[in-house]
Amino acid sequence: MDFEPAAEGFAFEVAPELTVAYEPAEALSRFFAAAAVGIEEQLSLPEHGVVIATRVVLRRARADTSGSHELAFKIAGYLAGRKALERTGCPRL
Repeated sequence: MDFEPAAEGFAFEVAPELTVAYEPAEALSRFFAAAAVGIEEQLSLPEHGVVIATRVVLRRARADTSGSHELAFKIAGYLAGRKALERTGCPRL
């Protein structure tokens, strides 16, 4: 995932060239949406009523029938958001 500053709000995109071999393919959109929720939760500052303005682009993903589900992607998104914050030195307030 690529994290970039945004003018305002939170935006999550899936790179157009991203392909993931997974059946049923319809599940991927739910998985990606769950990842976005996890990231947004990590970047939220509810006590201030804001989300850190960020644009996130999903560039690579893997999915398999035994371990892939929405919760796994949500947790992965949450952890990716946390790692992005650590890399920028931005503390969670």
